[in-house]
Amino acid sequence: MKLYDTANQWTTSLLSSGIASDATGEINRFTDSLWSWITDVPMWTHVAFSLIRIIIIFILTRIAIKLINKVIERSLSGRDKSRLATNPRRFITIGELCKNVVSSVFNFIMIMLVLNEFGFNLGPLLAGAGVAGLAISFGAQSIVKDIITGFFIIFEDQFAVGDVIQTGTYKGTVQMVGLRTTRLVSWNGEVNIIPNGSIISVTNFSLSNSLAVVDIPMSMERSLDDARDLVMRATENMKTDKLEVLDVPEVLGIQTLTTGEYSLRIIAKCQPNSRSDVERAIHTAVKQELDREKERQRKDEEQKAIEEAERAAAQQAAAGEQLRTEANEARDPNISND
Repeated sequence: MKLYDTANQWTTSLLSSGIASDATGEINRFTDSLWSWITDVPMWTHVAFSLIRIIIIFILTRIAIKLINKVIERSLSGRDKSRLATNPRRFITIGELCKNVVSSVFNFIMIMLVLNEFGFNLGPLLAGAGVAGLAISFGAQSIVKDIITGFFIIFEDQFAVGDVIQTGTYKGTVQMVGLRTTRLVSWNGEVNIIPNGSIISVTNFSLSNSLAVVDIPMSMERSLDDARDLVMRATENMKTDKLEVLDVPEVLGIQTLTTGEYSLRIIAKCQPNSRSDVERAIHTAVKQELDREKERQRKDEEQKAIEEAERAAAQQAAAGEQLRTEANEARDPNISND
């Protein structure tokens, strides 16, 4: 009972002090402000137009991204008919990169426009983004240069995987072409990883047909016509026997001349990146023909020696037969009288 009486007295004192009337007033004011906010036609009109503008911005952004992606795909499909058709993954890579860049740029613009519709002040935000981008660009200048150079290497078809190229002091077969680095494997197995930004000029040995050039030394004792015939006999079947050779090798003539020997220059049109193999094949064919010629000369000499031996034996046998005949004639007077 004492607790009930205490609570009753406290409630009576609150009512007498006017707190209940203040709470009722606060509720009324909140209700009035809420009703005013709900019935604020200009505010809701502004919100509706803002939502409409946001929806339009979103739709236009999606349409712009789709259209630009279609243009990128059509452009890359046109270039797909070039030599790079053998490596379609490069077009997929560059296409996806372009699409990601376009999507990022347009989505950033869309977010800025949406924030503007919500009343955000974009000036400080853009200024901060500009300062941050400038700092990043200065810090990652070499990386940006490598990526931009790698993009144009892939897009302009300067070289592809499997091509033999030379850039600066590096020469080898392209093993990998990336947006930041290029990997070369030299003929002796060394792997060179080159930043794309350091690639200033490139010599590509795999884009067009090569020309094998060989100088064959000949002794002065051999006539020019004989040397030409030997080379032509050695290389006449190379076009059919070796797929890399596109035409029958041609003897241009004397390239160098000394008192002891002269050299014949031979050229042969061959497939890209096969010059060294064809030159070695020409050297091998000429050496084999020289060996066959020496073998023929040896056999001819042996045959001539055999023929001379047989001729000498025949002459010796004939001389012996004549001596026997003369001896018989000397012993038989009847034959001598006859």
